[in-house]
Amino acid sequence: MDTGLTVALAGNPNTGKTTLFNSLTGARQHVGNYPGVTVEEKHGMCEHNGERLRVVDLPGTYSLTAYSLEEVVARDFLVQDRPALTIDIVDASNLERNLYLALQLLELGIPIMIALNMMDVAESRGLRIDADRLAELLGVPVVPIVARSGKGRTQLIETAIEAARAGIRPRTFEISYGEDLDSALAAMEEIIIHGAFLTETYPARWTALKYLEKDAQILEKGRIAAADISGQLEAIALRTAAHISATLNTYPEALIADHRYGYIHAMMKGVVQRQATKDRMYLSDTLDAVLTNRLVGPLIMLLILLGLYKFTFTYSEVPVGWCESMFGYLGDLADRALPDGLLKSLIISGIIDGAGGVLGFVPLIMFMFFGIAILEDTGYLARVAFMLDRVFRMFGLHGSSVMAYIISGGIAGGCAVPGVMAARTLRSPRERLATLLTAPFMNCGAKLPVMALMIAAFFASHEALVMFLLTLLAWAVALLSARLLRSTVIAGASTPFVMELPPYRLPTVKGLLIHTWERTWQYIRKAGTVILAISIVVWAMMTFPQLPAQSLHTYEKLRTEELISAPAAAQELDSAEEDAELSESALQLRQALDAVDRKESEAALRNSIAGRIGTSLEGISRLAGFDWRTNIALVGGFAAKEVIVSTLGTAYSLGEIAPEETGSLPETLASSPGWNPLVAVSLLVFVMFYAPCFVTVVCIAREAGSWKWGAFSIVFNTGLAFAMSVAIYQVGKLFI
Repeated sequence: MDTGLTVALAGNPNTGKTTLFNSLTGARQHVGNYPGVTVEEKHGMCEHNGERLRVVDLPGTYSLTAYSLEEVVARDFLVQDRPALTIDIVDASNLERNLYLALQLLELGIPIMIALNMMDVAESRGLRIDADRLAELLGVPVVPIVARSGKGRTQLIETAIEAARAGIRPRTFEISYGEDLDSALAAMEEIIIHGAFLTETYPARWTALKYLEKDAQILEKGRIAAADISGQLEAIALRTAAHISATLNTYPEALIADHRYGYIHAMMKGVVQRQATKDRMYLSDTLDAVLTNRLVGPLIMLLILLGLYKFTFTYSEVPVGWCESMFGYLGDLADRALPDGLLKSLIISGIIDGAGGVLGFVPLIMFMFFGIAILEDTGYLARVAFMLDRVFRMFGLHGSSVMAYIISGGIAGGCAVPGVMAARTLRSPRERLATLLTAPFMNCGAKLPVMALMIAAFFASHEALVMFLLTLLAWAVALLSARLLRSTVIAGASTPFVMELPPYRLPTVKGLLIHTWERTWQYIRKAGTVILAISIVVWAMMTFPQLPAQSLHTYEKLRTEELISAPAAAQELDSAEEDAELSESALQLRQALDAVDRKESEAALRNSIAGRIGTSLEGISRLAGFDWRTNIALVGGFAAKEVIVSTLGTAYSLGEIAPEETGSLPETLASSPGWNPLVAVSLLVFVMFYAPCFVTVVCIAREAGSWKWGAFSIVFNTGLAFAMSVAIYQVGKLFI
């Protein structure tokens, strides 16, 4: 029976490819040149149990990037002639180097299998290779052979015929190339898919990779196919290359190669066992022997995390104080320069005390981002993911989920949106869904101002420790929630994991500063645009409708009565300069007048739209220790978590406390009735875990393919957060 199927043989030079080809085809082979090029073409027929395959021996090549004529020929045959199966012949004694081509074949999206040749040589070098584990990790058949002796030949042919007849394409295979390249690839993929650019021939992500690698052949084809789309892709590639050069002092091609080899190196840890040798270990291996050790590694990881927070809070304290003083000065300046009225209220309460409350934490955010940049640029974060894989599998997640968690703010300061998008690399729909639903539990940069505010107000003497404990809490709740989801609504089996371990790098000062500034600027830009706009809207909701004339008359009457009751003190207050010492009776009168002002301001805030919303929720929120002002802030937090700080600033500014008691927002909260460390902890837990911000919800719905999962994240997260806050507050009250 003639199957009519074509099988291609690919592989590095000197891997025994020609030996295998001769063994399969015997005398039934022909040699010539590929049309138009002087590269040898060999093809022949293979017969087995009455079935026949056409076997094509491709030129030996180390990669599929068009740097040589052999690589162009091999790649063109694979994408244009589309063989039913490609057998990648790999030298088992040099497995790590040879698998580089295998990864590129998988990224190209063609059906492949691996022939592990020279197994005898590998064994003689003390290497034991788990072929089944390698097949599981790559998602393709792997057959050990010795082409020279014919060992494994029959199994190889039978597996090849079965795979070729099945016609099953491999699963989508994607490698993360780091945040900078991944974001560029995502943007390019969207352009390619939307414009159907070369998609009939190549996968969209593969085309994007070729543009980053400056593949001359693909660039030429792209310009011919659609010059405008090609121009957009080339512009992104140029910007990315410039950014990589400035931050890491390298170029995309090298970075891509590093991550591929890092991926392979990590995979080898579970596939290859080596006998003890006296060979010199590479620096990365030497460091990993300690940093990823099963016992010592996690302890070092926790110490590094605690050290990061200690560094952040210790060295940001002074510049944060400068920012608070600056915004306090601006508020005083506006208070003296502007006449009383709505414009003054908007400037001070809506803008300075609102958005300014968020911007005041810029130094802390900057120090946090600087520390994270060091961990990223050295390659240590990848090791964190590697160590946590074993833990994640216990909770029904995939090792690749670790990076989604870290990107979302697993070390504090990330963003849930790219974290949710990072779940794309998970091939299991259930694991991907569990990851994108729980990644928002991490402490993203939007939550940091709230955490910094509460810590500064109530836990100033233990800032780093509290932040460290909150980070551990975020991971614990996320993992337990994932276990719950994986056991109920999205139950299913887990899939194997491979995590790339890029080589350790010594980060450059320039690169660290650029990465720190980029993220800090994103935070500042968001605070200066989105948060400012929301702060103004919230100010309007907390200002209108204003008190009716009858209520205003009542408070004016109370002030008049206080002045009439102490005419001498009233005259002293009226004539006294700003810093003059006052008599006891004058001080008492001022306090009485301030009390009336405070009652009027609170009544006005309660009467506003936001006040009515906050008050209506107070019956329920009191169970968790939240008053109506806090409710206003939490409702605004559904749009963006940073708004919580700005709204609290506006609420307590509009609620005017006595002038001599005015201070920074942390000081205001610490001295306000109804606030204490227990309420602060309850609020922190609720903010950490309640509904993701609106943009994240949209992203979850888009990535999950249904708005029901976006709605589910709002309901599930908020319900869980409120239950935890109520439990903390109610139990805590028993001991206070």
